[in-house]
Amino acid sequence: MSYQYGVDPFDALADPVRRDLLRALASGPARVVDLAARHPISRPAVSKHLRVLTEAGLVTVEDRGRERHYTLARAGLAPVRALLDELAARRPPIPESAFDALDLEVRRTVHDRRAGAGADAAPDAVRPQEESA
Repeated sequence: MSYQYGVDPFDALADPVRRDLLRALASGPARVVDLAARHPISRPAVSKHLRVLTEAGLVTVEDRGRERHYTLARAGLAPVRALLDELAARRPPIPESAFDALDLEVRRTVHDRRAGAGADAAPDAVRPQEESA
């Protein structure tokens, strides 16, 4: 499959460090030095992770003087969101046996209620006769 930015966004998201970088960038733009301070890896390693995220279209970068500011590219998450929406929309079909079991349960409930109503009515009908006799 060909990707707009050259790197599969799912491959980019496979690494836990990159996912954490995206979480940090969801709060707003950040510099490499700020992002590297949150991780036990070197700044060059964080820069490589950010490059992969950029190539996947998940992050944009803007040069401001000598600093590079990275921002989450929410539009880059569209393929991920589309997959999650597709998976969430799918429901397994309800097997016919489930309806049979439901029908049986409804019939039992109706039967039990009728039997219970008949048992409750009979003692009430008998009591007045006992009192009058």
